[in-house]
Amino acid sequence: MGQALIRSIAERDDLQLGGVWVRDAQQASSLDLGPDTRVSTNIHEVVAAADVLIDFSLPEATPDVVAAVRDAGIPLVIGVSGLASAELQLIAAAAQSIAVVYDRNMSIGVAILERVVRQAAASLGDDFAVEVHETHHIHKLDSPSGTALKLGEAIAAARGMGTDEVHYEVERRGEVPGDHAVTFSSATEALTFRHSVTTRQVFADGALRAARWALNQAPGQYAMRDVLGKKIADSL
Repeated sequence: MGQALIRSIAERDDLQLGGVWVRDAQQASSLDLGPDTRVSTNIHEVVAAADVLIDFSLPEATPDVVAAVRDAGIPLVIGVSGLASAELQLIAAAAQSIAVVYDRNMSIGVAILERVVRQAAASLGDDFAVEVHETHHIHKLDSPSGTALKLGEAIAAARGMGTDEVHYEVERRGEVPGDHAVTFSSATEALTFRHSVTTRQVFADGALRAARWALNQAPGQYAMRDVLGKKIADSL
């Protein structure tokens, strides 16, 4: 995701890459992004050069990332998968003083899908069984995916049930960027909502959209549905 973000920012006249946080000094020396872009193993140095930080790293880095943006007072857009309750609590605490856009999927299409699935789950009721199916590349570690869990939470909230009551089907195959489907089925009919990703670029595009939006927001924790806001409400 880092390379996709770097390319996307370079293609946009209204954005400038302030810095890149890397894991080690060797990686830092291999990146030549010009004199205006700081590349460092020190997260605080990178944050100091930024107006907003986008994080797609790993859960173990989340405490350092959250602490740095909180101390600097800049917004955070975070799309890290597989966060545990401890990391989620850190994000919630930081959102008391800065704007944080946290979502397990930065795709605009998935934000729409979540809203539609929530409405369908409430409208169809218990006569329709529901199943969430997801397919990802063989390298993906978390299972079910964060997006599948996000859809499951929407279903559970709409039906007043526990998230552990949602049934998931998980498949790991090839280099699939991400396919998700939610099927509602009764004894007489079935209804499926599906979203497919053709390139991971969609997540970079969504994250940059969220970053622009977060710059003008009050402290709080937001999701992609908030970034789209009124556009989602008006379309449904």
